[in-house]
Amino acid sequence: APSLPTTSKMAASVREKQTVALKRMLNFNAPPLKNTAAEPVWKVLIYDRFGQDIISPLLSVKELRDMGITLHLLLHSDRDPIPDVPAIYFVMPTEENIDRICQDLRNQLYESYYLNFISAISRSKLEDIASAALAANAVSQVTKVFDQYLNFITLEDDMFILCHQNKELISYHAINRPDIQDTDMDAIMDTIVDSLFCFFVTLGAVPIIRCPRGNAAEMVAVKLDKKLRENLRDARNSLFTGDSMAAGQFSFQRPLFVLADRNVDMATPLHHTWTYQALIHDVLDFHLNRVMMEEGAGAEPSPAGARPKKKSRKTYDLTAADKFWQKHKGSPFPEVAESVQEELDTYRAQEDEVKRLKSIMGLEGEDEGAISMLSDNTAKLTSAVSSLPELLEKKRLIDLHTNVATAVLDHIKSRKLDVYFEYEEKLMSKSTLDKSLLDIISDPDAGTPEDKMRLFLIYYITTQQAPTESDLEQYKKALLDAGCDLSPLTYIKQWKAFTKMASTPANYGNSGVKPMGLFSRVMNTGSQFVMEGVKNLVLKQHNLPVTRILDNLMEMKSHPETDDYRYFDPKMLRGSESSIPRNKNPFQEAIVFVVGGGNYIEYQNLVDYTKSKQGKKVVYGCSELFNSAQFIKQVRAADCSDMMLL
Repeated sequence: APSLPTTSKMAASVREKQTVALKRMLNFNAPPLKNTAAEPVWKVLIYDRFGQDIISPLLSVKELRDMGITLHLLLHSDRDPIPDVPAIYFVMPTEENIDRICQDLRNQLYESYYLNFISAISRSKLEDIASAALAANAVSQVTKVFDQYLNFITLEDDMFILCHQNKELISYHAINRPDIQDTDMDAIMDTIVDSLFCFFVTLGAVPIIRCPRGNAAEMVAVKLDKKLRENLRDARNSLFTGDSMAAGQFSFQRPLFVLADRNVDMATPLHHTWTYQALIHDVLDFHLNRVMMEEGAGAEPSPAGARPKKKSRKTYDLTAADKFWQKHKGSPFPEVAESVQEELDTYRAQEDEVKRLKSIMGLEGEDEGAISMLSDNTAKLTSAVSSLPELLEKKRLIDLHTNVATAVLDHIKSRKLDVYFEYEEKLMSKSTLDKSLLDIISDPDAGTPEDKMRLFLIYYITTQQAPTESDLEQYKKALLDAGCDLSPLTYIKQWKAFTKMASTPANYGNSGVKPMGLFSRVMNTGSQFVMEGVKNLVLKQHNLPVTRILDNLMEMKSHPETDDYRYFDPKMLRGSESSIPRNKNPFQEAIVFVVGGGNYIEYQNLVDYTKSKQGKKVVYGCSELFNSAQFIKQVRAADCSDMMLL
């Protein structure tokens, strides 16, 4: 593997490492040659849905084409034979995938086959392929079989999820079903551990593992420790030795891996948010860094009698290359609206400049003035024209963010999301409230029934003093009148009773939200965004429970919340289970992983926390990403099953 310059920062982000691994795979598992003028070898890429989800946030179609991928096709689609082209497969080692590969061999679809398995393939399945290749007389065509250990999806430099397909198999609901059998639970834990193992192989580091006791997070920790330990023991086949490690060396210190359980904090996934990325995820359709939007929704009404315009679906990719997105995804929404407006104004000024130069250039060369102006302006125009592609790309990004931010703003205004956000922040930080909860629940203009339910559940989760029966009845009546479905409450009640016995309630820090003055730029009339009536709320940094747990463990602070966390070091020869941490030094790098699912609010909170810590690196991972609506569905489903077994 190529050696990377060792700097004090983590050698490379996991996003870079996973991208490098994919590019290597697409180059027939050889390091891609830099700056050679040679044409790439043309080839086809065959993936399953899992492979597609891993590749799509990291490599664009253009990047695939630059690497010689002329066609990328789903394994289970109807594919025509292309006999003179090599095929690179990137699929999970499942029964049906193996069958289909064997069928491809029999049908002699391609010139040669490079089989890459996302997760390690078992001996018996490998033998199935071998016998199919023999039978099809295609042994020489199966050039290579690789285990890639890439079974996770990286969404940001510092964020990953385990899967997007079949995520219901490892969802919060799946893990917390009261009627779950041990064998099912074991299978879920193995699936999670397989992905986490791939994550650490790709990262090239063996972590120190910390986890709470007595929940799913602990089960994951025990299994992961065992799997890492077994791999390290098997010196000949260990994935953590040799050159691949040298390339991915961390800054001399191993990372801390903190496992948290979703049940430690049930309020945050229900919380209305105020930062750009988290809002997009909450109110729009946002998956794997792609926003799907109905265009023409809420546009001007069509003239009477005309056919209603067909809504077209538009997709926008929010990528690492989009500087505006990278800068503002964690900003409070009003700031985003203001920045989009600013970008738009600068762009218009640049565009006008190009137009002005063009008109000057059109002057006849008779009078002296024009001639001297001409030579002066030629230079200006050439620079303006050379920046034209840049300008067009800028325009595309501005349009993208104008559309996305406008769609978000529509939700904020029609549902009074600023009011919800501010109220919930006060609930979570136990500060006094100026408006009674019942008023908001009963206000027909404030939000959807689901918004009201989320607010009430947060109140119910965070309140120290549970409401009296009569108060609860009053709330329930108001919620029902507002059209709410009360089933999530049943589960949260059980959950609260259960966690009360188990531990102290989560503390959300003193957040506090300060309303600022009106927005200067977006309040003037020429603005794209009509922000009237929306509060300009600014956030104070406060740590959510998951961030606080990480802080205790990373900084080696003693705290009742984390003092009895278990400690695993897969590198220690004897698996002596001790909760006594061996090293007393604070960690520089950490990965937090939430078993049972996570959200962008928690991710953003960790990003903000890390910004305040010089030289520290924190990565956030979760078994799946859900927004409040998806989380409530799972909680509702958990309630529908028999809760008495808790």
